[in-house]
Amino acid sequence: MLTAARLGATALAGLLLAGGAAGPALADTPAPSPVTPPAALYGKGDPTYDGVWRQALALTALASAKVVPAPAAVDWLTGQQCADGGWPSFRADTAAACDPKTEDSNATAVAVQALTVLGGHQDAVAKGVDWLKANQNADGTWSYNPGNPGDANSTGLALNALAAAHADPAKVAKARRTAWDGLASFQLGCAATAAERGGFVYQPAADAKANGLASAQAALAAAGGALPVTTTDRVDSAPVALPCAGGGAATAVPRAQSAEAASAYLVSQLNANGQHLMLTTPGAEPAPDLNATSWAVLSLVKAGHPHQAAAAADWLAGNGYTWAAKGKNGTDAAAASTLLLVAQAAKLDPYNFGGTNLVQLLLDAGPKAASVPSAAASAASANPDGTAAPGSGITDGEDNGGFSPIWLVGTGLVVGIGGGLAISLNRRRQAAAAASTGTPAKDDGQQ
Repeated sequence: MLTAARLGATALAGLLLAGGAAGPALADTPAPSPVTPPAALYGKGDPTYDGVWRQALALTALASAKVVPAPAAVDWLTGQQCADGGWPSFRADTAAACDPKTEDSNATAVAVQALTVLGGHQDAVAKGVDWLKANQNADGTWSYNPGNPGDANSTGLALNALAAAHADPAKVAKARRTAWDGLASFQLGCAATAAERGGFVYQPAADAKANGLASAQAALAAAGGALPVTTTDRVDSAPVALPCAGGGAATAVPRAQSAEAASAYLVSQLNANGQHLMLTTPGAEPAPDLNATSWAVLSLVKAGHPHQAAAAADWLAGNGYTWAAKGKNGTDAAAASTLLLVAQAAKLDPYNFGGTNLVQLLLDAGPKAASVPSAAASAASANPDGTAAPGSGITDGEDNGGFSPIWLVGTGLVVGIGGGLAISLNRRRQAAAAASTGTPAKDDGQQ
């Protein structure tokens, strides 16, 4: 059963992501009052649905950029953890006991990864991993909130956390179904059309179609990845599509071929759409999906295909400024963090990413860092024209305009609602997108 807060969030998601028309059952549900973000939190928007998500991404991105974050920012994240090891999206009152139904596998997964990168938080990480193991579904999958059917995004993120914590997914199982089995249940194999093979559905259903964000996020897990993506076993050739002989049997994609098949699907979609993935929701025109495109870059780099990710990373450099810096409440911390992770993975200059100093942009969105890299260390950037260190200009309008702005015509939905909200409503957006592709969402309360 959804709480009042969850119902309000679902109604809001329906309004924003389906062109302003919420479902009739939610029409009279009032939205909760906005929450003022604490000073230790990155971003100025209401943290109710994405506080832990954006804080964890920000800490991960900054730590991998050699920034030592403010102790208060780290303490805020650890203080959000519940006694049983899980994290909710946001706890306004950390003295009160958590409601287990509101604990969030996505928030838990990114918090585990952030604290692993930061180091020194082994107990919190271990408890988070134990929570994920305890809340795995009987089919090996994970849902956003416990007790619901699993989805590809949540399962992929849980696998990222297991990888970060060095927990073998083959040994994380329920009812003899491992985490790898759970992930495989969402990937389309030889029974699908050639164009769909290798992609991931949000949730399994008859005639389900591959979903962009589900595929991009699940592909990182298929490649055994975690955040930040900083290393790769490079493969110079393009990813190989899933080999299928004859009519194609309705069998799971073999584990050994999963990441390569997912990479081939992502590359085909990027090539078909001008090096970005598309967001399609009922009642709205298709629009470029910066979040899904970012995860596709991360997944391709981890899978060993940085060449095939390069053009999409360049597209994000040219088109990401509005998403990251011009949200409803100014800088969108989740979007800026995601782009910073992309820049690092793609070996692009995070101090001049299409003209934007992503490091400074994110620093300015949160509490003052304990320390930042020196100009000498930052000057190791491959771009000789890059802004050399934190403290340099955040963006240069001339540099940032170097890529075609035509895409902006179709992105009123994405930019208007703010990248962080779009990310925090990740699962709900997938439910809407799944409906538009013929996949019935099993729980419209998911982010």
